[in-house]
Amino acid sequence: MSERKIYIFGAHSRAQTLAAYLEYLYQDVSIEAFLYDDMDKNPEQIGDTAVIKWDTETYIHTEYPVYIATRGIYHEGIRRKLEGMGVRTVIPVTYELDKDLRNNYLQKYFSAKGLEFPKIDRLGGLAEIEAAIYVARAISDCRLHSKYILAPYEKEIQVGAALTEERIASGILTDDTGDNISVRNRQFCELTALYWIWKNAKEDIVGLVHYRRHFILPPDWLERMMVNGVDVILPVPLHVVPNLRDNFRKRHDPEDWDYMMAYLKGRDGKEAQEAEDFFRTNLYSPCNMFIMRREVLDELCGWLFPILFAVAGHSGTKDDSYGNRYPGFLSERLISFFFEKNRDRYNMVYSDKNFLD
Repeated sequence: MSERKIYIFGAHSRAQTLAAYLEYLYQDVSIEAFLYDDMDKNPEQIGDTAVIKWDTETYIHTEYPVYIATRGIYHEGIRRKLEGMGVRTVIPVTYELDKDLRNNYLQKYFSAKGLEFPKIDRLGGLAEIEAAIYVARAISDCRLHSKYILAPYEKEIQVGAALTEERIASGILTDDTGDNISVRNRQFCELTALYWIWKNAKEDIVGLVHYRRHFILPPDWLERMMVNGVDVILPVPLHVVPNLRDNFRKRHDPEDWDYMMAYLKGRDGKEAQEAEDFFRTNLYSPCNMFIMRREVLDELCGWLFPILFAVAGHSGTKDDSYGNRYPGFLSERLISFFFEKNRDRYNMVYSDKNFLD
């Protein structure tokens, strides 16, 4: 089998995830090099592949396709430079391309394990039914450039409402009523909405999404859930490198991770070992998004929040606003582990999500 050589422009998580997808899906693909042109700290190589600082003087094979795996705002400028140097094929990794590659990767990955890759849009169904999916918004959120109309079953909830007297809209739901942790929003981000839903929402089927990220669902998704006995809908999993554990420890404070694992070990050694094994794999459902039956939500939250409260109690607040959101980043991994360890108990399916600019 002859090799199809390519370049990947980018050397961080997007580029490394793209490499994993392409190499797994297409065994004839060979990555010649990862390219970058910024001042960010980049590795000297990724696996056995070189990482090269690129400029107009750098020699590259112009007949090799170049995938641009950076933030979308940089795609057009990089594309123009590459085409100006004579590169014949430039492929920006758009949201749609990433979604297609991710789904194809997961279909092959699940099949290799003898498992189904169930998705909500592949299930049969009947009529449209309304349901409550809560859309977390904060007063500090940036204005959306993409127009989005809330679905009939989506309810906006303002998070961190206890920290401000401002309201996004008149009559909007807020996370500071009833039993709540609204004052902890700067650390717990959309998880203050999750806590509020757990303690206060009344629906039998509940969901949580984000004002920029919504599930892409068929109109009759709730009926499909009921007809097919679905317990949980999660976002299509994301592949990260080198694994879930080290990806978090590299991008966030590793002491937060280490304390979380020590807490799990002190609470339940067997579960901690299962978690350790899972966190050395690569797939998780990101963004703290879900749709699930009420009884599943109750079990998840009763398990999740004591862990997060323990870690936050130990690590405290951080000066960096991004780093201070570590409970939210930990919860993405923890929720994914919870559903992996309960895979035999719950009927889970996946759904794509959008991302609004």
